[in-house]
Amino acid sequence: MASSESVKETRRTAPQEFLDSSLPIIDGEGVPSCVICGSEVHSFFAAGYDYEIRTCRNEWSFVKCQRCNHVWLNPRPAISALPVIYPKTYYAYCYDKISPIARAAKSWLDRSKLRMICSHSSATVRSFLDIGCGDGRFLDVMRGKGLDPKNLYGLELDEQVVSAVKARGYQAFCSRVEDCAEIAEGSIDLATMFHVIEHVDHPELVVRRIANWLAPGGILAIETPNLDSFDARLFGETFWGGYHIPRHWHLFYPETLARLLSENGLTPIATRFQTGHSFWMYSVHHALRYSSKRYVRLSRLFNPFKSVLPLALFTGFDKVRAALGFKTSAMLLIARKG
Repeated sequence: MASSESVKETRRTAPQEFLDSSLPIIDGEGVPSCVICGSEVHSFFAAGYDYEIRTCRNEWSFVKCQRCNHVWLNPRPAISALPVIYPKTYYAYCYDKISPIARAAKSWLDRSKLRMICSHSSATVRSFLDIGCGDGRFLDVMRGKGLDPKNLYGLELDEQVVSAVKARGYQAFCSRVEDCAEIAEGSIDLATMFHVIEHVDHPELVVRRIANWLAPGGILAIETPNLDSFDARLFGETFWGGYHIPRHWHLFYPETLARLLSENGLTPIATRFQTGHSFWMYSVHHALRYSSKRYVRLSRLFNPFKSVLPLALFTGFDKVRAALGFKTSAMLLIARKG
């Protein structure tokens, strides 16, 4: 049984923006048990609203498993509500709209990240799958490393986005991992999921399916928000940017993500901590805009897609902290098959 605490602690005064009756109240569905250990004993962890794009006026709650510490959204949006919480203007579909300076910096970070991941492969990477490929920018990086486009695969959930990626010669499919039948078992040397695993309904099924696609010795790299970070603790009651309410359905500590991988056919081999600049900026933005003392104009300075200077400062801050051995708010776990 869930703790009654999980009901009591979600009763809070809604920010003014979420009292607007023109915003819909969308359907939700309960998630009674933990996907990591199966326990149904959980307690309240955090609660909040769709602070970023205000797609609905529901209040949503995260709960924490009392057996293994996994955290998940309960209840979460019904599958029928996905077009509401992922509108056409969702940032993952509008990468070309961000500042050119921020885009150039991100491109440099992308190349650096893939170079580090590839260094963990014991063999030459000849096939690559990016799950949640967006506009295909990671496919572009691997193509620049000499891979044949016919061996570069991408999965995405928007038909228009997939069509654009296909037009550039890549093997792109509009499909969830659980439903994709176009990728052969044992055919992928490297698979990546950058900030995707937290969005899926059954992460254990997703990891198991990817493990089947990997060739022996193949690598899976998963990047996701890290609950064991300073900013997660600082803003954890409601405003932490890593919650991305209501689109993040599962949140992990390094040990719970490692357990998910090891129990579904993969061996964790490395953990790296990445910059969490957008989480920092959204956390500050939400605290300024939606707390009892509202600073709406000041909050606009912390839009990660428009404010270059704070973005650079938070990126540098996390790069230094990661280099010194601190845990940042984005973790990258690398696992091997076999």
